Amino acid sequence: MPAKPSGATAVTRTLTQFLIDERRKHPSATGELNSLILSLAAVCKSIAAHVNQGALPDELHERVDTFATAAFRGCVAWGGPVAAMLSGAMEHAYVPPGGSDQKYLLAFEALDGSSNADINVPVGSIFSILRAPSAQPTSRLEACAFLQPGSVQVAAGYAIYGPATMFVLSVGSGVHGFTLQRSIGEFILTHPNLRVPNQSSEFAINASNSRFWEPPIRRYVRECLAGATGPRGCDFNMRWIASLVAEAHRILVRGGIFLYPRHAMDRNQLDGLRLLYACNPIAFLVDQAGGRASTGREPILGVQPSALHQQAHLIFGSRDEVERIERYHAEDRGDSNMDLPLFHPRGLFRDPVATR
Repeated sequence: MPAKPSGATAVTRTLTQFLIDERRKHPSATGELNSLILSLAAVCKSIAAHVNQGALPDELHERVDTFATAAFRGCVAWGGPVAAMLSGAMEHAYVPPGGSDQKYLLAFEALDGSSNADINVPVGSIFSILRAPSAQPTSRLEACAFLQPGSVQVAAGYAIYGPATMFVLSVGSGVHGFTLQRSIGEFILTHPNLRVPNQSSEFAINASNSRFWEPPIRRYVRECLAGATGPRGCDFNMRWIASLVAEAHRILVRGGIFLYPRHAMDRNQLDGLRLLYACNPIAFLVDQAGGRASTGREPILGVQPSALHQQAHLIFGSRDEVERIERYHAEDRGDSNMDLPLFHPRGLFRDPVATR
């Protein structure tokens, strides 16, 4: 974790001040992107306050995830610089009044990990900002404007609602974390220039799906679990929070790797994470922090979307670890992916090829 300034020489820098400084680097900037980001930060403050209420009064008749979606949608209702917005709660993109003349597209996951909210596990919000295609009629904008690869994102970030509320952001010049100082209601820069170390001894994967893993993933996990006496020569820790924001935050702050791999029998990628408003923004942040994000076979940021709610499989974190998994996929013969014996004895991470 980057050292924090201390003593009388410490300089408190707010999110607003940070964005002003970034804008000064681009004399032609109009300030509309800053306005959008500050609106999103305000939305995240309101969601944090709602989450922190704990058990909500029955008379509110509203789950926190519903509130979060409404808060994001409301952030552009006043006519901000958003041409259209998209989330998992929307079947189609939403175009606010006057949106067709605006510069940006907003894709978001209003409350990632909401199923964990009732057990007090950190939850979060994720957002991605794209440029809106120019001179597009509103009717066409809904259908195709969001189908851009993650590499062209203008900005991306997330908020995490835990013991502290943090707003983590990249506008294409590194990754910076801001902590909400509740006494003044401002996000303060506390984690400048977050960097993911190239190597790690910590990995996160849902081990209950091990029977579905492809051989390269089985190989990687088996080698990690072998510890210091195995081929990796060191002991690994395994984590799993089941909250993408929480997993990403841990990796950005202290390193590691997260794996949400393709199932060996899933040829149509029907069990992945949403590409536009989950995979792409997290991949953008990880890339800006010096890490790597991949499907296991190719960089996530290079995937060309073909549908608004398209799913993808995501592996991200320390660059050396992600590249190792990509190498294992490249080395795999490709003839064992569908060969998962139904009645052979299986250990937790046993490679099906070894059971023959």
